[in-house]
Amino acid sequence: MKRLLLVEDEEFLAEIILDNLEAEGYDVTWANDGRKALESWSKASPDLVLLDVMLPHVDGFEVCRRMREAGDQTPVLFLSAKTQPEDRVKGLSLGGDDYLAKPFHLPELLLRIHNMLQRQQWHNQHTPNHNVMHVGQHQVDRTTGEVMLADGRYAQLQPEELRMLTLFLQNEGRTLDRDTILDNVWDDQVFPSSRAIERLVQRLQNVFEPNPHNPLYFHKLSGIRFRYTPDNLQDNK
Repeated sequence: MKRLLLVEDEEFLAEIILDNLEAEGYDVTWANDGRKALESWSKASPDLVLLDVMLPHVDGFEVCRRMREAGDQTPVLFLSAKTQPEDRVKGLSLGGDDYLAKPFHLPELLLRIHNMLQRQQWHNQHTPNHNVMHVGQHQVDRTTGEVMLADGRYAQLQPEELRMLTLFLQNEGRTLDRDTILDNVWDDQVFPSSRAIERLVQRLQNVFEPNPHNPLYFHKLSGIRFRYTPDNLQDNK
């Protein structure tokens, strides 16, 4: 049973959320102000925190900031009537993992919670074994090819796709030509066409790119050459 901490000072709303979370099988602790939130967070060791922003005594932004400063990396979903872009940016920059504006649709809240817990569980299972590769916010098991996408969905890479991705990640920012790709992705008994290489890269774009037609990560250059550009090199493309 997953433990959730609900931090919400509006009692009527808190009761609705609490009832629905418990109906979903979660063990929920409720705190109605920022001071109690900090105390409950430390004692309950929740798997996820639902954190209102406008709270008595200590606001939600400050609650999150203090816990992150203390080294706590528990996922945080902000719930707030503060809907301006600068409020969202502030919440995420302080260590929040997601931000949902009030009023919200209850099924959407439940789905976001489910997806965040899935990502956290998957991360905990794989990271200690150093078995995870990253493409932006997406995570890939380098052994099985299983992909946990940033929005909580799963995908599965085929062996050639996994070898191609591994080659890209081992050569961040470098141009890979046709011969390099052939030597690392296919065995000596297979002689794929140049078009086959392009299709393989397109499949990676379809899995990982927000917009495959305007890729951020996987780029085709002139000739049969390709390059992977990670987030930290995006400004240098």
